[in-house]
Amino acid sequence: MWTSGRMSNAKNLLGLGVSLYFWGLMDLTTTVLSGSARPLIEGQEDNLSDKLHQRMKRSWVWNQFFVLEEYTGTDPLYVGKLHSDMDRGDGSIKYILSGEGAGIVFTIDDTTGDIHAIQRLDREERSQYTLRAQALDRRTGRPMEPESEFIIKIQDINDNEPKFLDGPYVASVPEMSPVGTSVIQVTATDADDPTYGNSARVVYSILQGQPYFSVDSRTGLIRTALMNMDREAKEYYEVIIQAKDMGGQLGGLAGTTTVNITLSDVNDNPPRFPQKHYQMSVLESAPVSSTVGRVVAKDLDEGINAEMKYSLVDGDGLDVFDINTDPNYQVGIITVRKPLSFESKKSYTLKVEGANPHLEMRFLNLGPFRDTTTVHISVEDVDEPPVFEPSFYFVEVPEDVEIGTTIQIISAKDPDVTNNSIRYSIDRSSDPGRFFYVDITSGALMTARPLDREDISWHNITVLAMELNNPSQMGSVSVTVKVLDVNDNAPEFARFYEAFVCENAKAGQLIQTVSAIDKDDPQEGQHFYYSLAPEAANNPNFTLRDNQDNTAWILTRRSGFRQHEQNTFYLPILISDNGRPVLSSTGTLTVHVCSCDDDGMVMSCNAETYVLPVSLSRGALIAILACIFVLLVLVLLILSMRRQRKQPYIIDEEENIHENIVRYDDEGGGEQDTEAFDIAAMWNPREAQLVVKNRQDMLPEIESLSRYVPQACVMDNNVHNYVLAKLYEADMDLWAPPFDSLQTYMFEGNGSVAESLSSLQSVTTDSDQSYDYLTDWGPHFKKLAEMYGATDSSGALW
Repeated sequence: MWTSGRMSNAKNLLGLGVSLYFWGLMDLTTTVLSGSARPLIEGQEDNLSDKLHQRMKRSWVWNQFFVLEEYTGTDPLYVGKLHSDMDRGDGSIKYILSGEGAGIVFTIDDTTGDIHAIQRLDREERSQYTLRAQALDRRTGRPMEPESEFIIKIQDINDNEPKFLDGPYVASVPEMSPVGTSVIQVTATDADDPTYGNSARVVYSILQGQPYFSVDSRTGLIRTALMNMDREAKEYYEVIIQAKDMGGQLGGLAGTTTVNITLSDVNDNPPRFPQKHYQMSVLESAPVSSTVGRVVAKDLDEGINAEMKYSLVDGDGLDVFDINTDPNYQVGIITVRKPLSFESKKSYTLKVEGANPHLEMRFLNLGPFRDTTTVHISVEDVDEPPVFEPSFYFVEVPEDVEIGTTIQIISAKDPDVTNNSIRYSIDRSSDPGRFFYVDITSGALMTARPLDREDISWHNITVLAMELNNPSQMGSVSVTVKVLDVNDNAPEFARFYEAFVCENAKAGQLIQTVSAIDKDDPQEGQHFYYSLAPEAANNPNFTLRDNQDNTAWILTRRSGFRQHEQNTFYLPILISDNGRPVLSSTGTLTVHVCSCDDDGMVMSCNAETYVLPVSLSRGALIAILACIFVLLVLVLLILSMRRQRKQPYIIDEEENIHENIVRYDDEGGGEQDTEAFDIAAMWNPREAQLVVKNRQDMLPEIESLSRYVPQACVMDNNVHNYVLAKLYEADMDLWAPPFDSLQTYMFEGNGSVAESLSSLQSVTTDSDQSYDYLTDWGPHFKKLAEMYGATDSSGALW
């Protein structure tokens, strides 16, 4: 029978353990002694020994051993005792311990059976150990008792403080929340045994954060404890929570954590303008959508609660200005909605409202959540360019209009109060052909060159208006000129016509269909009339039929055409249009006589070649060709000899004493005006009359005619017409001299700006300048060297 016990007192604070004695069943009777462990006395051992020898059956029941954790003594900790009823105390029984921690954590005295713990035990690392015990005969090694298993449990002590594993905490709660609003729940864990005593019973308390917040001592739930907490007054709070075990009693262990609580914003502050009056200014030239100024309403809230919407609610500039909200900075941007005019209105007044679009019903009593301010805007005057009225011109002009005819009066005015005088001109990039001219003072737009609808049917020119006192201020207007058609082009054949007629053609046979084109474009459409020219009205060979659809047929009038008699006919055809006046032209149809087969297919349109007699031999042909070649050689020799006789005598250039005409490129109008006058006409006037050459020099600026005219002098339209017509004639006349030009040449010498540039007069006083280098120029400059007193290398004068 096994017995086990502990040599400790249950009342001992060192916790040496509780000894449990287990008695085997004797004669089907089991005796279990439990309670406070105490050692056996000698009388009891003798009584038990007698009883063991008398039992008939044994059965083993093992309970648990208990040992306190965290033993801090220096000696091994006594756990319990194993004892067999067969042990007589003479050391014949050997006790063996095996299982978890045997020999490492726990040891056993193999003679007495005492179990000790040789390491510090920690219940939080391991709460129990399972071991096996065995009693052997020391001499034979035979088991005296069957092997039995028992458990050693580690009994908990309060050696772990509560810990907040998720701390520190971050939480938020809306400002102005009611008292008792839940904020966050914190939880502390204790590693001690929750089933044993109060070691793991945690109680929460608040160390810092009062009187704003409170904590539930049992659950750790944090709530608001103060009403009307304002974020704008204080936004961040640091709350320290303590968790203490042993139910919060004295001697318990404690742990703390920090909870950072932020008050989130609610819309409890209405917007307010810091200024009740704003003064702004804007130039009258400011474009539409340009910024005038900014206004801002302050709101102590943030995020969506501080969003602002600005609007114009009153004032005399509601249709002239607009206001937009900048979502990034929550400011109101006042912009120009319509063009401004200082001359029309110099100032405006606006009433601006700023309001929160997102409201909370429970804070409406703190409102109203909107505010207004007044904005005064002054319009500043700027020097504006002239303005045309209307802003676009459309003019229709017939193409046969005379040069100098006024086709439109262009009008512009200065919008400023000063109303400066206006001067007009044409942007030459819009009229490169210089077909038009505008009077500098009156704005009369006139033709300066003949117009041709067939060449250019539309002209898009730009007329400029400039202030006399400020030329930088310039306005412009587009003038579209449509050139109307007049009947000034005669109709003509659409292409070159060439017809063929067979020798076996019959009378009345169609040989060609002709059509015409006309560059004109009459409104009622083109209609052409065809007939034979008067000189061919009674043509015996061909006749013409007008189809009245702008085409005509050419028919044969007879039959029996013969190539060897006449192989080509030229038929003049008169073409007339339906314009006013009627214009006509004559086109020629070329008709070839061809040999055809019976089906009318053309075989050959060339006259039959001359056929040599068959009797002519090859030798005769060669002799004829040789004679022709000899004659050609003789003719060439004669022509060469005659040309040598007529060649004039060439006089040596050095002996030529006649006057020579030397051609220079400077022909008037400046050195670069090389094409203003063709001097070749002086060499061969007859040939020059046959050549029509347009001038390539730059045309004069027409507006320069009136640039220097006094303001009081206004030219009559007839004078303009005459001057422009004469200018055009001069431009187109090849033999007229170039237009007048003034060329200013600088001169040198006494009295000029440059003074004298001659080396002879450059030095008016004695000088040490040496001219000995003239001696190196050779004998040709000997005289010049003597004039300057130059000496040769030997020192003698040259």
